[in-house]
Amino acid sequence: MSILTKTKKLCQEYRIEPTRSRGQNFLIHEETYSQILGAADLNDGDVVLEVGPGLGFLTMELASRARKVIAVELDDRLAGVLKRRLREEGIDNVRVINKNVLDLTDEDLKKNGNYKIVANLPYNITSVFLRKFLNVKHKPEFMVLMLQKEVAERIVASPPKMSVLAISVQRYADARIIVERVEKDYFFPRPEVDSAIIRIDLKKSKITGVKSMEKEKEFFRLVKIGFSQKRKMLKNNLASGFHIDIIKAEEILEKIGLNKKVRAQELSINDWEAILKVLSIM
Repeated sequence: MSILTKTKKLCQEYRIEPTRSRGQNFLIHEETYSQILGAADLNDGDVVLEVGPGLGFLTMELASRARKVIAVELDDRLAGVLKRRLREEGIDNVRVINKNVLDLTDEDLKKNGNYKIVANLPYNITSVFLRKFLNVKHKPEFMVLMLQKEVAERIVASPPKMSVLAISVQRYADARIIVERVEKDYFFPRPEVDSAIIRIDLKKSKITGVKSMEKEKEFFRLVKIGFSQKRKMLKNNLASGFHIDIIKAEEILEKIGLNKKVRAQELSINDWEAILKVLSIM
């Protein structure tokens, strides 16, 4: 029996109607499951936080490879179906948590020690999800995520196609696309856009103490000012955001070797750090 047939049968049996507003598009392509598992490269000592387990096809595969799986499902009915399926299959190393993953606290995450994330993310929570898990104290070792294709491409971008999202991820992690295109037809119901599989390996944090945290706030304030009006040259956004004249903004850019006509998306993370350094001694 194909995964699509099994999915439709389970939906009919439990009267589940996938909700687009919650991003409930169930993966029905066997090879893509294998690619996710290959990217995660789990061993029998791993703890996995799975986000959006749905009907549990990936959950069961994760459970057969890892020591423990914590499956976080927002939908009450899906969480109930998953618990029942796990009981029927005799799988006892999965804990199902029926809540919004964004509501997990740092204390919740600490309980299980080191962990890895595998998620087929609802597209509408991607940005806030990444912000949370890149900044929590108890960070995952890595994340293997199914994302909207366009978002995955933005995350791994380089100059001249940088964005606030790319900088936010690359500041704290190394990201690479594992599967460039997961077709719309590989889901039920069929979403409107293609997806991609991305792996994000978090760097060891160098942010310790109040001074470092304040510096990070200043860094991202600068970046957000720089991208505040994307069509404008960076010097205009700096002048407006920091209340300095255009000549001074041009001097800052030229001091670190940048063209005065440069736009925010053309800068690397090192360029932003250099600008921040110049601003701090002005």
